[in-house]
Amino acid sequence: MRGIRGAITVGENKKEEIWQAAKMLLSQILRRNKVKPEDIGACIFSSTSDITAGFPSTGARQMEGFDKVPLFDTRVPEVDDSMERCIRVLLLVDSELKQAEIQHVYMGKAQELRPDLRNF
Repeated sequence: MRGIRGAITVGENKKEEIWQAAKMLLSQILRRNKVKPEDIGACIFSSTSDITAGFPSTGARQMEGFDKVPLFDTRVPEVDDSMERCIRVLLLVDSELKQAEIQHVYMGKAQELRPDLRNF
């Protein structure tokens, strides 16, 4: 089992934008790591306290194959000067990839969280 991380920011606190961001992030993670929904043991979303209009997992649930994936939403601790309107995700997946081969995905402003991964 491997963990795959990712993050994305949303421009506005609107449920459709939150859902779309979650779907975009998950799509990239799945594509880059050749993961299928049936390979996912759990998908854990966290979001900053300024995201209140919708659950990221609701967007994920709209994706093909995610009807059986265990999804969970939680809140990121409030920390001074932390990134605003940020959704993070941790996928626990069955994969033959080695840890060094996993491609974590940080999109939009969230790329600032992991500048070491910008080339991916």
